[in-house]
Amino acid sequence: MNENGAEDALMNSGMEVLSTRFLEMYPDEAAKLLDQSEVGDVTSLMEQQSVGQVVDFLPKLNPDLGTEVLQTLNPDFFNELAIQINPQKIANLMARWDAETLQTKLDRLSDKNVAQELQNLIQYPADSAGKMMDPRVTMFRKEQTVEDVLNHIRKLNKRKVLNIFVVNEENHLVGSIPLQEIAIEAPDVQIGSLIGNPPISILDMAPREEAVEILGREKLLNLPVIDINGCLIGVIRHDALVTAMQQEVSVNIQTMVGVSAEERAFSSVPFSVRKRFLWLVINLLTTFLAASVVGIFEDTIAKFTALAVLLPVVAGQSGNSGSQALAVIMRGLALREIRPRQWMRVMLKEGSVGFINGILTGVLCAVGIYFWSQSLGLALIIGLALVMSMLAAGLSGAAIPIILQTFKQDPAQASSIILTTVTDIVGFMSFLGLATLFSQFLSAS
Repeated sequence: MNENGAEDALMNSGMEVLSTRFLEMYPDEAAKLLDQSEVGDVTSLMEQQSVGQVVDFLPKLNPDLGTEVLQTLNPDFFNELAIQINPQKIANLMARWDAETLQTKLDRLSDKNVAQELQNLIQYPADSAGKMMDPRVTMFRKEQTVEDVLNHIRKLNKRKVLNIFVVNEENHLVGSIPLQEIAIEAPDVQIGSLIGNPPISILDMAPREEAVEILGREKLLNLPVIDINGCLIGVIRHDALVTAMQQEVSVNIQTMVGVSAEERAFSSVPFSVRKRFLWLVINLLTTFLAASVVGIFEDTIAKFTALAVLLPVVAGQSGNSGSQALAVIMRGLALREIRPRQWMRVMLKEGSVGFINGILTGVLCAVGIYFWSQSLGLALIIGLALVMSMLAAGLSGAAIPIILQTFKQDPAQASSIILTTVTDIVGFMSFLGLATLFSQFLSAS
């Protein structure tokens, strides 16, 4: 019997002709024919075969059908199958079950080592792409027609489908087609002919930040997820990607000011104190460091008391300028818009912004100080100090997070505290240093 003859016999005579020999000789063709069969019929057929034969055949079924068949198999048969089959292949199907069914099946496995291995494969790390994905992804072979696809989609119980994912015999992702393109094609067109450019995908163990980066760069509605073998195992839907982006931004906002990423608005008081106290101590030490700079110029401040009044102006402006640069760089790093090798370009840009803003605010401040104090020397000193400190703040706001990331440290965790220290020290040093250097002009004014 040749392949075409076997297929014709199967279609003419129904499920009864689908013999063990046919499954052995033509597993791919058998899987295609069974895709349109009832779950109960396929389950009965599987249980009539040897476990070893089902181990090779089950992964070839459409995952929607394979998931339901696996769930309805006789417990003893399922037990033997779970022990013999490739753990990754059965875990990909079990991940599509609801939590209660999954736990029940795992509890009933006789080999607890296998159960633990499957549990580990199914449960992804919290910050991984696999954790974000919906494993209920519908896959099709490129030989299937538009009519086959539309008929299958109608059976999905109103599950939202935006893209059709096309896989080969090993479930490797080969294409993605928008549903609207499928809908306007003739019923007998094979979907393989509609595949365009290779689809964008992400590994299941890739970090959440990578998924966020792809969302921002590619403007996708769905992001397919593959395992290490290239098999399609799920899809990250647009709402999950948007949620991940929001979480990434909120975590950065908290960690930038020394708040733990785990803390929430209604976390307990002891938990919040414990998470924040260490960073407050670090900030206290750096504040003393900045204060020591002021102490160096104690005699100058005692002689010209107006300097003490104006110190917060310089520190505040440079701190705000640095924070603006830091916020832009942190966003760029979170969305992977900036790579460490681009540090020179980024610093040049932020330094230029800080310098120009320093000139503009320095001129405005100098005019105001002149009318307030009638001291040209004081006005010029604070104007120059603002230019110097805001230039340094822009450079620091760009450099600090990039340097931390280069050394494999979380740039959001300590950038703000380091930046505050730098801008305070530079601001105080520039203002008081210039005042000491040109004190004769202050005396004359």
